[in-house]
Amino acid sequence: MKVVIVGAGEVGTHLAKMLSKENHDIVLMDEDADKLYHISSQVDLLTVTGMANSFRDLKETGLSKADLFIAVTPYEERNIFACVQAKDMGVQRTVARINNSEYLTDKYKEKLRNLGVDELIYPESLAAKEIASSIKQVGTRQMIEFSQGKLTLMGVKIRENAPILNKSLEELTYINSDIRAVAINRESETIIPNGKDCIHDGDIVFFITTRANQNRVFELAGKEIFAVRNVMILGGSRIAQKTVERLGDSYNIKVIESDKLRSQQVADRFENILVIQGDGRNLELLKEERIERMDAFIAVTGNSETNILSCHLAKSLGVKRTVAEVENIDFMGIAENMDIGSLVNKKLIAASYIYKYTLGAKVAQAKCLTASDAEVFEFIAKEGSRITECPIKDLEFPEDAKIGGFIRNAKGFVAKGETHIQANDKVVVFALPSAIKKLDKYFK
Repeated sequence: MKVVIVGAGEVGTHLAKMLSKENHDIVLMDEDADKLYHISSQVDLLTVTGMANSFRDLKETGLSKADLFIAVTPYEERNIFACVQAKDMGVQRTVARINNSEYLTDKYKEKLRNLGVDELIYPESLAAKEIASSIKQVGTRQMIEFSQGKLTLMGVKIRENAPILNKSLEELTYINSDIRAVAINRESETIIPNGKDCIHDGDIVFFITTRANQNRVFELAGKEIFAVRNVMILGGSRIAQKTVERLGDSYNIKVIESDKLRSQQVADRFENILVIQGDGRNLELLKEERIERMDAFIAVTGNSETNILSCHLAKSLGVKRTVAEVENIDFMGIAENMDIGSLVNKKLIAASYIYKYTLGAKVAQAKCLTASDAEVFEFIAKEGSRITECPIKDLEFPEDAKIGGFIRNAKGFVAKGETHIQANDKVVVFALPSAIKKLDKYFK
């Protein structure tokens, strides 16, 4: 597949790196020649120096032969313009990054689709959705719902008090066959486990289960579930504001923002929250604002180090639930080892969202597992595809991937060896990067 990406920022660069591993024909365009030179020394791709709103520069990327066009510059008007031109040149599918949630309404999405913009992506909104989910569902490091919650992925940190500590996954199946461990993050390494693998102290285990069994997962992991009412947010960024929107009026929210103008803008926009202008790195200020009384602390400033350290501080002062936005991927492992709670990286979320359009099989959803290099996909099984030919145990499925469950007739089921996938089932699959290309032959 030929893929043209315009914008060599965090999202575009990470996406280019992901796709280059799959042997796609990648063209990356940006107006910054030095940035492109640096990227091309690390990734096998073609670079073009140019502007997203230039007809001539866009033509230089070879758009007329592209299958997928992705515009992820910081300027939404350029992204939309570029997608319109790409569609006019014959590109099959276009994706534009936007900064205005108004465009996501059905009315405007349809208008933009008619112009040639097939898909819209708003990374800050996607990140806010993950943060709100983390606050609403304590006890997990990451929680992903499939088909409106018919199946749920729960990433849970295992401690010494967990009843399933040192038990094998075979034993877990005997305890509850509707809970399936599909991936384990252990000492910064991701494992796609088999029945003989045991759960260790410090593991982050990713379970797939049904809504009815979510509380059972918490019991087996030794997690105490508590109500969240008081929330402190460090930073008044767009992610912070979208998070406030998603949390609604059910929480007492306090936002700390250092910039005077932005703090005033946030205060004017939301009447139901308290906005404090001040430096959130100041311990005395945090104590003044009673951080120890908070049920949850969210750090979403533009600085990853500030977010990590402030969450670490909040934990040390007794806050049970902390969420940090960590945009520097190199810091993800460090942050996880500091045990600061949930981590959110908007470029990983955005890249995963776009990535599904590069797969030959039909994919309803694709997500990157936080603090892990594994991906989770929701495939739609096609009539006559290999996945439908025999029970899972006889499929010779790749060892670096695992089927977690499936949705059939609006009901979710956890996969077992005897499970026989049928056409039109939505199938949840967990895979390491080495397995992703292999999955196409099972679902195409």
